[in-house]
Amino acid sequence: MLYTPIKFRNVELKNRWVMSPMCMYSCENGIANDFHFVHYGSRSQGGTGLIMVEATGVEPRGRITNHCMGIWNDKQAEKLQRIVEFVHNRSESKIGIQIAHAGRKGSTWNNLQIPIEEGWETIAPSPIPYHPTERIPHVLSVEEIKELVQNFKDAAKRAVQAGFDVIEIHGAHGYLVHQFLSPLSNVRTDEYGGSFENRIRFLLEIVDTVNEELSENTALFVRISGTEYAENGWDVQDSVKLAEILKNHAVDLVDVSSGGNIHGAKIPVFEGYQVPFSSQVKNNGGVKTGAVGLITNAEQAEEILQKGEADLIFVAREILRNPYIAVQGSFEMKAECFFPYQYLRAKISS
Repeated sequence: MLYTPIKFRNVELKNRWVMSPMCMYSCENGIANDFHFVHYGSRSQGGTGLIMVEATGVEPRGRITNHCMGIWNDKQAEKLQRIVEFVHNRSESKIGIQIAHAGRKGSTWNNLQIPIEEGWETIAPSPIPYHPTERIPHVLSVEEIKELVQNFKDAAKRAVQAGFDVIEIHGAHGYLVHQFLSPLSNVRTDEYGGSFENRIRFLLEIVDTVNEELSENTALFVRISGTEYAENGWDVQDSVKLAEILKNHAVDLVDVSSGGNIHGAKIPVFEGYQVPFSSQVKNNGGVKTGAVGLITNAEQAEEILQKGEADLIFVAREILRNPYIAVQGSFEMKAECFFPYQYLRAKISS
């Protein structure tokens, strides 16, 4: 299964390998540069079915750090388009982008909040900082929430114009959308807080307005944290319930990660530790899912797919170590996978 195609709308991936979105902290003013061109381009030469560009801020405050990527203006989108065109013209990979807002977890460096003179005032659904020592974030008004929904829409429009095949909305890891989802970080009493239905409203408004910018030629994914490992917090049952609703809002796949919203949460980490969340969301929510979390080789990835625990395999640290994991896995499994014609002398014969 690992080397069989899969289709989302009109977007067909040649295999189930996905480069997971990972921050590179290497932009100036949110603009991609030659590092990003090589970084993403090299993974496409390794045969990866889908390349996901890192969390990309929909406004300046949406970045995690001063050096994170952005797509709130046309110059940023133009630089990203150069990467997209290389991937499309020089490989069989598809390429997507994760549009995001850090919320209360922004204005940081090395996981520490930087002085406001060097950063910015963070925003959140409620006046609760991620860490008790951090500044209390600005609480969003309903009008400001609507403006942020428009920011996501504008970002999606630029991403489509740049040629991306997939748009992923970042709703995980304690960033702004996740902050709204969780009853531990969202204690609002208006239409965006309280009940489950109110807490998911911000995400659904983003999904619906982003979909207005998409055709059948651009797929829509949403990344969520399957659980936040905290008592009375967001859990896998909430994720299943949300996934069922997202499917009805034309979301093509739910990318299931975990954690990130509660400082000090105890996360049991082991090989494939987040796969059970993907499995539950897929099989109980009736949606296609992506699995991520210490997946390091083709045999492990194949087993996840064969057991029906996910539809795509998102690889993070391992693809940083080895940009050619997909094509090397195809050698092991004697499967077909893109390999640059310039490198054919190095292809292992079957």
